[in-house]
Amino acid sequence: MIIKSAKFVSSSTGFGKCPVTDIPEYAFIGRSNVGKSSLINMLTNRTRLAKTSSTPGKTRLINHFIVNNEWYLVDLPGYGYVKAKPGQKKIFQAIITDYIKKRHNLSCLFVLLDSRHEPQKIDLAFISWLGSCGVPFVLIFTKTDKITLSKFKENQKIYESVLLETWEELPPVFKSSASTKLGREDILDYIEKINSNLKD
Repeated sequence: MIIKSAKFVSSSTGFGKCPVTDIPEYAFIGRSNVGKSSLINMLTNRTRLAKTSSTPGKTRLINHFIVNNEWYLVDLPGYGYVKAKPGQKKIFQAIITDYIKKRHNLSCLFVLLDSRHEPQKIDLAFISWLGSCGVPFVLIFTKTDKITLSKFKENQKIYESVLLETWEELPPVFKSSASTKLGREDILDYIEKINSNLKD
């Protein structure tokens, strides 16, 4: 897929305030500090489309970007560490839950995992919840340039072993690097394939 245009559309405080549209949406989510904004900028070939920060948990709204005037890329708040009061954390959780469960045109959810770490309980719990909701999703391992290939394969194998304890089949898996642009073509081609199937 060639990215001809990628523009910010809106930031929403909740599911009910998202753009009213039937255009396919592809949402990106992950634990705080997983490299989500950097990945989004890499995919769209824009340096500042999504705001990056050294402070985890900066995304607290549902951000919509229109790509090629054909589909929405959605930047969701990260789950996990957020510098907020307990009451605010519940609000962020509700924003994520409502969007994922109720957004009718969500075509696929991309769950980002930090390739440098072995399976985290919060990631596994979130993936399990997606399965119980019947939400279509794929996994993207980020920051693969930060570790050796052997270490990445080791962590990926651990993830697969843990997931296969409760899953009959694994979801599609991509590996990526915002620095080297690894995975960009594969992820965009995957989105293009879904878009094509939706048109048939």
